[in-house]
Amino acid sequence: MKRIVTLGMALCLSVWIAAAQSNAPSAKRTDVYHIHFAKAALGKVGPLGDYLKTPDPKAPMPGHVLVLRHQAGDAWDYVEVEHEGTKATIDSSGRAAAPDVRDRYEWHNDTFVVGPPWAEFTAAMGIGSQAASTVGSVYVVSVYRAAPGHRDGLLKELMAPPEKGDTSVGNVILAHLEGADWNFFGIARYKSYQDYGVNETNSIAQTKKGAGGWVTLRDHVAYHVDTLADRIAP
Repeated sequence: MKRIVTLGMALCLSVWIAAAQSNAPSAKRTDVYHIHFAKAALGKVGPLGDYLKTPDPKAPMPGHVLVLRHQAGDAWDYVEVEHEGTKATIDSSGRAAAPDVRDRYEWHNDTFVVGPPWAEFTAAMGIGSQAASTVGSVYVVSVYRAAPGHRDGLLKELMAPPEKGDTSVGNVILAHLEGADWNFFGIARYKSYQDYGVNETNSIAQTKKGAGGWVTLRDHVAYHVDTLADRIAP
């Protein structure tokens, strides 16, 4: 049995025009990505990380992957974002894993999402040709579920140009296709923990004034979680 996820107008996703800033999320929705959250079994966090960062030669787009490691936030240990191209195919064989690999997991979950072309994703995330010079990058991984009737409003808020004082250098927003109970997945990249700290200081100052994203986001979101992470691959 084979299921094919295709892209087109039937996705009914609103496309919002983002400002031409280097750290603004791309408004393009052309490619499919696979989001894999993984929690390691006790004593297996190292071996699981080694497995996730090992290139899969059978991947639909070999080498098109980003693996981040939890530092503070949600319960997962790793998130793998794998580019599938413009469609994803699932068949009954799945991705075979040896018993010792399965034993490295406590749990995992998988979701297909739609987002920008791989070239734009890599530019925002500091990978590809930039990878060697961005090893100190810090990432904030977020998932969002809109309140009923607020999905378009939430997407518009997430796609808005970064506010004054935002120190991120890249942002991506990916929209749910199949899988988990959230609607949007986002990653913001900062050059360093120092830059991330400045960003948080600026954000708190805005929040104290009753303004900024912390306040306006809550007009649309029913649930969201942010997790601080570093990169282990590439």
